[in-house]
Formats: sequence, C-alpha cells, structure tokens
Amino acid sequence: MTSTSYPQRALILGSSSRYRRELMQRLRLPFEVLSPDVDESPLPGESPHDLACRLALAKAHAVAALQPEAVVIGSDQVADLNGLPLGKPGTHERAVVQLRQMRGQTVIFQTAVAVVCAATGFAQMDIAPVKVQFRDLSDAEIEAYLQAEQPYDCAGSAKSEGLGIALLERIDNDDPSALVGLPLIRTCALLRAAGVKVL
Repeated sequence: MTSTSYPQRALILGSSSRYRRELMQRLRLPFEVLSPDVDESPLPGESPHDLACRLALAKAHAVAALQPEAVVIGSDQVADLNGLPLGKPGTHERAVVQLRQMRGQTVIFQTAVAVVCAATGFAQMDIAPVKVQFRDLSDAEIEAYLQAEQPYDCAGSAKSEGLGIALLERIDNDDPSALVGLPLIRTCALLRAAGVKVL
C-alpha cells in the first residue's frame, strides 16, 4: 500500500461495539464513534470471509456518506465454522447452540477492517483470520461460562480477552487484537495509507 499525504482529518470509528472502541483507544488517536446503519444479514451463499469483508466496507461507507471529510474505520467479525457463518447470538439459548456446535472444532474468526474517506476517494480493506481450536466442552462448562460472562454481543459467543480463554486449546493468528474485534496492525497500516499520522 502506498501512502498519500492528506491533511489530518477527523477520525471516526463506524461501530456500535464497545470492544472496538476500547481497542481503538490503544492507538491514542483522537476519534469519534458513530454507529452505522447496516443490515448484517448474509447474502445467499455468501462465505463468512466475504460477509465480514462486505460488512466492514459497508459500515465504513455508511458513516463516510454522513461525514465525507472524515477518515472512517469500519470493521466486522464473523465466526466461520466449516463455512457456516456464526454471528452474535443475542440470546442465551442461541449462545448455547453456538458453543455446542463449536466444541472440539477449529473455528476461523474472520475479522475485517476497512478505512474510507469519501472526500479523497480512499477506500481499502483488509482481513485478519484467526484460527481458534475449541476444547471439547461439556454442557455444564458451556452453561457456567455463559452465566459468568454473558457474551451475547460477541460473534461465536466467546470473549477470548475474558473467561472465554478457558474454552480454548489454541489460538493461531498474526494480529493479536483481531480476535477481540479490530485487527490493530492492519488498521494502522490502512490509516497510514489513508494519510493518517499514527505515530
């Protein structure tokens, strides 16, 4: 990616996720948060990889349409269980179903990030797949975990940065923050390409 020199612009995180907001704060850049209005339903036959990429771009473009002078970050995460997309469960019952499906399985968490600036025409996207091996969890362990952490707003019903780490055997990735919801290494690269001074 080549870097283009633009004036320093307002930076907006196009997300309603408190996890992404907390991750962005690590970069110590001033930023605003706007929640994008995007339908997150998968298209017929759409792979989890393609769904995450499409939604990350859609979220960034949706906010950039409202704030065209700003540099906007959009991100999305979809859990990929053998090609089956698993999103946020929303309820305890759906979380139980998801964790039962994933026990003993390798799940790829597809975490995509996009950076868009409507004023300059900049739009780039990247994705950080994270391979996660789940333990062969008992129903009692699943229930105990869900009661303790209630991760109903997390794709795949597990928070690796919390007690969810006890559900796992192995994590394999090259962007450590990706599993939490925003791949910061890739985000920094995209911001630099958009002309944002990160350091």
